[in-house]
Amino acid sequence: MNTELKIIGHIHSTIKDRDNAPKQGSEGGVEATVEIREKYRESLDGLKEGADILLFTWFHKADRSYQKVHPRGDESRPKRGVFSTRSPDRPNPIGLHPVTITAIDGCKIKVRPMEAIDGTPLVDIKNAQR
Repeated sequence: MNTELKIIGHIHSTIKDRDNAPKQGSEGGVEATVEIREKYRESLDGLKEGADILLFTWFHKADRSYQKVHPRGDESRPKRGVFSTRSPDRPNPIGLHPVTITAIDGCKIKVRPMEAIDGTPLVDIKNAQR
């Protein structure tokens, strides 16, 4: 059984640090470029401009020791288990980003609205259509 997680690309964004990242893409997300590694180019076949997709990322700057957090970082709210929140700080810091493709050029996909910071590793892309 292969349990190795493969990084298939990276997010290139104008958001440079966690402090400036919106909590959700719909709350100030930017247009970003998803750059896929060349060896996964064929996997992009079928993606089109205007398509809604789900990007799965690895929050490489997350603190994996957290089990409880204040929702949305608001300390006036009581702590809850991370599995009931969208906190990036969690045992396995996998990010989920619903975005729309605005352009495709080879292994580069422009998407919006993206809230991930520049350099965030990409682990998967899925079609968001039902």
